[in-house]
Amino acid sequence: MSVGHQECPKTLRSPPMTRAVWLTVFSAMLLVALPQARAHLLPRPCKLDRLNRQLHGQVVDHTFNHGRDRRIWSAALGEKRDLYVYLPPGYDPNKRYPLLLFLHGFRSDESVFIEDVIHPLDQIFARGDLPPAIVACPDGSVRGLSCLTVAGTFFLNSRLGNFEDFLIHDVYPFLCRHYPVNPDRKAHGLLGVSMGGGAACRLLMKYPDRFGLAATVFPPLNLRWIDCYGRYRVPFDPDCWGWREDFSSRKEVIARFYGVFTVRLKRLVEPLYGRNNPNTTAEISASNPIEMLDALNIQPGQLDLYVGYAGKDEFNMAAQIDSFLYRAKQRGIVVETEFLPEGRHDARTALQLLPGVVRWLQPRLKPYAPDCPPSPR
Repeated sequence: MSVGHQECPKTLRSPPMTRAVWLTVFSAMLLVALPQARAHLLPRPCKLDRLNRQLHGQVVDHTFNHGRDRRIWSAALGEKRDLYVYLPPGYDPNKRYPLLLFLHGFRSDESVFIEDVIHPLDQIFARGDLPPAIVACPDGSVRGLSCLTVAGTFFLNSRLGNFEDFLIHDVYPFLCRHYPVNPDRKAHGLLGVSMGGGAACRLLMKYPDRFGLAATVFPPLNLRWIDCYGRYRVPFDPDCWGWREDFSSRKEVIARFYGVFTVRLKRLVEPLYGRNNPNTTAEISASNPIEMLDALNIQPGQLDLYVGYAGKDEFNMAAQIDSFLYRAKQRGIVVETEFLPEGRHDARTALQLLPGVVRWLQPRLKPYAPDCPPSPR
C-alpha cells in the first residue's frame, strides 16, 4: 500500500564541532530563511479536527494526511494528489463564491497551508477584511512531500511531471464541480509565494479565460535576468541589462543565506530541464513571465497583478521583478507593487506584505462575493 507522505531524512546530532553538527546548524538556519519544509510519516487524524475547532471558517480535507485517503485523482500526473480547501465563515453551499488558488513555495507542499497560512487567513475573513471566498491549496511538490533535498516543480510541465496541467485540468475543474464557485473568471484569483508567485503570474497571462487576477510575493518574474556583464546577483539597471543564454553552470550561486549557505543554479535548472539540454534556454524563455508579456501580446488593462517584494531578497528577486516592471511599463501595463527595502526572502517579510495583498484583493473580490453572515464563534 502506498502512503501519501514520507519522512525527510534528518541530520543526526554528533559530538560537538564535528561536520555533522555544522550541517545541522546550517540546515536549521536555512529552515528559518525559507518556507519550512514539513513531511508526514504518520497520519494525524485528529489534527484537522482540532484546527477546525479554532477557526471561524472550515478546512475541507482532500489529502492523505489525516488517517483516510481523500486525495483527488490527477490524470495529468497519473496519481492521487493532496488538496486542502478552505470555506469562509458563514459558508452557504447555496451561494456562489470567488475562488482563490494558493500556490506554495519551493521547499513546501500543501501542508504549509494549514501550518502557516490558515490562521492569519481565517482572521482576515473573520474580521471582514476580505469578502467571503473559497481558498484552495494543491500539492505542487515533486513526490507529494515537502523536503529540503528535492527539487521545485515551479508548477510547470517539465521532466518532473505535468504540474501545470495538474492545476489547470485537474484541480481547477475539481473545485468548480464540487464547490459553489462564482463562474465569472474575474472571481477567480491566484495567490503565490516565491515559486508559486512566479507560477501565479505565468498562469494569469496564459489562461485569461480562467483567472482574472493574481497576488504574488517574491515571484521570480525574469528567469533570464543578468546584467550587461553577465552577473546575476546585482541590482537591475536598465542601462546595463542582458539576457542569460547559458544555464549549464553547475557552480554559479544564485542565492546566499547568512553569507555561508548557497543555492546554485544547477539545483533549480537540472531537475526541470535535464543536464546539458541544448533546449534549456528556449524552454525557460517560453515560460519566463517577462518574455510572456511580449510573446502573448499582453495589452494595457489586461493584467490585474500585485507584486510584493524585498530589497534584501537572498535570491535577488528584486532585480528580476524590477526588470519585469520596467518592461511592463514600456508596454503601458500597470502593476501594483509594494517594496520593503530591508525585507528578505522569508516568512517574516511575507507577513509584512500581507496587509497590502489584502487591501488590493478586497475591492476585486467584493463584486463577486455573497453577503454571508459572520461566524458566531
